[in-house]
Amino acid sequence: MVSFPSPLLTLTLLIQLLSQFTTLQASLLDPTSSNSSSVSCNQVEREALVHFKAGLKDHSRRLSSWFGTDCCSWAGVGCSKKTGHVTKLDLRNPYYPYSNDQLYHLQNSSGAAAFELASLGGKINPSLLDLKYLSYLDLSLNDFNYTPIPNFMGSFTKLSYLNLSSSNFVGLVPHQLGNLSNLKSLDLYSSNSEIWVSNLNWVARLSSLKYLNLGYVNLSLASTSWLSVINMLPQLEELHLPGCELDQVPYSLPFVNFSSIQVLDLQVNLFNSSLPQWVFNISSSLVVLNLRGSGIGGYTLNDIDWGYFCHMQTLDLSSNEISGEFDKFVSSLCKCDNNISLQVLDLAYNNLGGQIPESLGNLKNLKSLNLVANPISGSIPASIGNLSCLEELYIGTKLSGTIPESVGQLKELINLSLEGNWNGVISETHFQSLENLKTLVLSSWNKSLQFDVSRDWIPAFSLQHLYISYCQIGPNFPQWLKTQKELRSLSLVKVGISDRVPDWLWEQTPQLQNLGFYNNRLRGKLPKSLEFAPGATVDLSSNLFEGPVPLCSRVTSLSLRNNSFSGHIPENIGLKMSTLEYLDLSKNFLSGAIPLSMSKLKRLQGISLYNNLLSGKIPMWKPLTSLSVLDFSKNNLSGTIPSSICSHPSLDILKLSGNNLSGNLSSLQNCERLSQLGLAGNQFHGEIPNWIGEKLSNLAILSLGGNMFSGNIPENLCHLSNLHILELRHNNLSGQIPTCLGNTLSSYMEPYYSADPGFHPDYRNDMELNVKGDIHEFSLTLVLVNLLDLSNNNLHGEIPKEVTNLSTLGTLNLSWNHLIGNIPEKIGNLQNLETLDLSGNHLSGTIPPSMSDMTALSHLNLSYNDLSGPIPSTNQFTTFNDPSIYEGNPKLYGCPLPTNCSTFNRHQQHESQDENAGDDKMLWFYFHLGMAPGFVVGFWAVCGTLIVNKSWRHAFFRFVDQMRDRIWVTYAVTSARLLEKLKATRMET
Repeated sequence: MVSFPSPLLTLTLLIQLLSQFTTLQASLLDPTSSNSSSVSCNQVEREALVHFKAGLKDHSRRLSSWFGTDCCSWAGVGCSKKTGHVTKLDLRNPYYPYSNDQLYHLQNSSGAAAFELASLGGKINPSLLDLKYLSYLDLSLNDFNYTPIPNFMGSFTKLSYLNLSSSNFVGLVPHQLGNLSNLKSLDLYSSNSEIWVSNLNWVARLSSLKYLNLGYVNLSLASTSWLSVINMLPQLEELHLPGCELDQVPYSLPFVNFSSIQVLDLQVNLFNSSLPQWVFNISSSLVVLNLRGSGIGGYTLNDIDWGYFCHMQTLDLSSNEISGEFDKFVSSLCKCDNNISLQVLDLAYNNLGGQIPESLGNLKNLKSLNLVANPISGSIPASIGNLSCLEELYIGTKLSGTIPESVGQLKELINLSLEGNWNGVISETHFQSLENLKTLVLSSWNKSLQFDVSRDWIPAFSLQHLYISYCQIGPNFPQWLKTQKELRSLSLVKVGISDRVPDWLWEQTPQLQNLGFYNNRLRGKLPKSLEFAPGATVDLSSNLFEGPVPLCSRVTSLSLRNNSFSGHIPENIGLKMSTLEYLDLSKNFLSGAIPLSMSKLKRLQGISLYNNLLSGKIPMWKPLTSLSVLDFSKNNLSGTIPSSICSHPSLDILKLSGNNLSGNLSSLQNCERLSQLGLAGNQFHGEIPNWIGEKLSNLAILSLGGNMFSGNIPENLCHLSNLHILELRHNNLSGQIPTCLGNTLSSYMEPYYSADPGFHPDYRNDMELNVKGDIHEFSLTLVLVNLLDLSNNNLHGEIPKEVTNLSTLGTLNLSWNHLIGNIPEKIGNLQNLETLDLSGNHLSGTIPPSMSDMTALSHLNLSYNDLSGPIPSTNQFTTFNDPSIYEGNPKLYGCPLPTNCSTFNRHQQHESQDENAGDDKMLWFYFHLGMAPGFVVGFWAVCGTLIVNKSWRHAFFRFVDQMRDRIWVTYAVTSARLLEKLKATRMET
């Protein structure tokens, strides 16, 4: 059986070969050194190198050739041909994964591992000081594990070249480096930004310096003096100070001493000024000017006479706040006539307007043009085809019109990106001579660009990266892609394809690093298993794919969201997709249990199974140290929240809403990192735990609505200072609304942006909330929502006036409780409020006039209360024309109700009269209604007793006879007396 060497051994041998090749190449280029000198190696210097090697860590055995007596033949060592002294020590990492040199670039997942393996580490032994004639020292691209640069580095008096860049040095740059008076090139570029200087005075002593690179070395302590020091280096030709945290740049200098400078790189600093005047003093020598993202902006590009920069080859002013008109800028450049040297022009991410002029075609030497993210309008001129040297073209944003066919004449073009509002068609002519094209990015935001190529078209190019979005390619899948054998990235987004993906494409996936087909109508089943390039990202979301979930090996991100996948999630997904970091299977029809094997996804950072048909219990997963997002909401999961849920130390977002979970929340006490907790729509019961406000202090979103929680709203929730969504609707909560919700949250309830999003951008932050009277699903905009929803509970008391302190609140819903009192007078302070629902309470009083000033308010519901008085008729209230938002308040009047003030008063009078008349009628009704039972009761109470009791009956009738006799006697006597008086009166008359 033939045995093959291990991958690690193969990689080690390759690194050694590369090291030998680098040494050989360096010796050929350097006539002062030799690896096979006729003069023997100096014994002292050989021993110095041996001691130096002993202190190093050489995992890849790059220094395996360092044995024997002739140190001049050792890898990376160069000697003088005349004296044999060591003059050169080049231990630069020969493998750099980001190099454009294909010799050093393997272009696979072993890249980072190979670079790390080839890096030297350990300690730098001061024995190197015995190399008295050393003039060249390169230790770049290694890993010295965050150790300081040794002070003795300043003792190599003959050194002319020193490169310690990207080798993980930290701390203070030793001022002893200023002793290297013969130094011509110094490179201390830092890849970790943890190296700094106290001042740059030592640099002023390096009078022979021609090249200086202090990239990402912290120079903030030298912000006021850096330019005066640089001005003392008369021979300086290249200055690289990117990312040095410089915040000051003098506008002018009394004299310019570094007039020989050719390269000026000040990108990514903190300047807040316009282009300094002294730059014009060196314009005649400048070849490269890079001010990208430096804060040198706020000026108009057209205020500068660019005719002074005729020798400029690279101009990068991107990511500043520069304004002006691009066509006038090009006209200024054209003052150089035929002497325009410009090769690279990057003005991306500024505020440039105007149009792209025809005169752009005069920049014959241009190799790279980047104008993206500027408000430049108009169309691309046909003269673009005259830029015969152009290799990179990036145009975007507000440009419109048709894409000229002359683009197809750019034979040297490698990268082409055209993003705008294009219309018309793009045909084979647009690509006819683009033989070297490797990257094509094409987007048309108005969706009016139509691809018109024949089905059997064979392009001249062989693409590596293809990104097409919002164009019309479909309905059929483009067959010409079959000819693109070198594709590593393929993204067709919203291009109108409603076809099946052909089998030949799935056969190409092993080389794909990126595959995106989202927002189309692709259909059919996927192969049961797919293999991609290591570390691939795959997004097939928002299509019509069906069938089982495929096993995609070697991917780090997989999104199958919003399709029609069904069946169970593969049980062995944790074994077959072990490199997975992000998984989004939301909005499908997946059923069954959540596989236990997912706990083997050690790299998993985010998982969303939102809105499926999954059942069973939440599995007890082993701790996943990187897991940040877990979304199992809107399924049929049951049981309790497992105690292992908080064993994931990085868990930041937990969403279990819309299931059948029950029990209490005690298992969440240790999830102290949580910023979002969604448990709405379950069957949790008991009181809301007090510890939420103490142990989950990072919460920004708390959603517990639609459960069976009871008791009071705990005041400890007021300790959640980052809270911007509090949703407790549809529970059995009672008591009063805590006043501290307003006092505590007033200065913190702001749009929440997580410093560490913790998930791939393809992941959608899904959550359903009651906004504007209906349930809405929020996704990417969830971070912008500020909401307080306590509706459909049993809360009582008044609305706390402190609620009006929540000035950034967007939604306030207190409906269907038992709240009383007035609407707070200062509710108009809620200037950002879009939704206000106070319906179904017992609120009284008038509508506060301040509500007219709530200009953001678009949804209002005050129905079914006891409000009175006029409805405001100014500002925002003129837009509320639906009477139903006021119904159930009989004492309210004004538009849009049918009653105004006068008709309301008349109505009140009529209503009063009707009420009086109604009262009389009711009084007679009750009088007659009471007579019948009164008569019956009274009759039988008297007569019934007389019938039953004989002695009472005799006594009663004796009493009646006696009373009859008395009345008769009294009547007779009285009548007789009256008659006598009448007779006497008549006789007298």
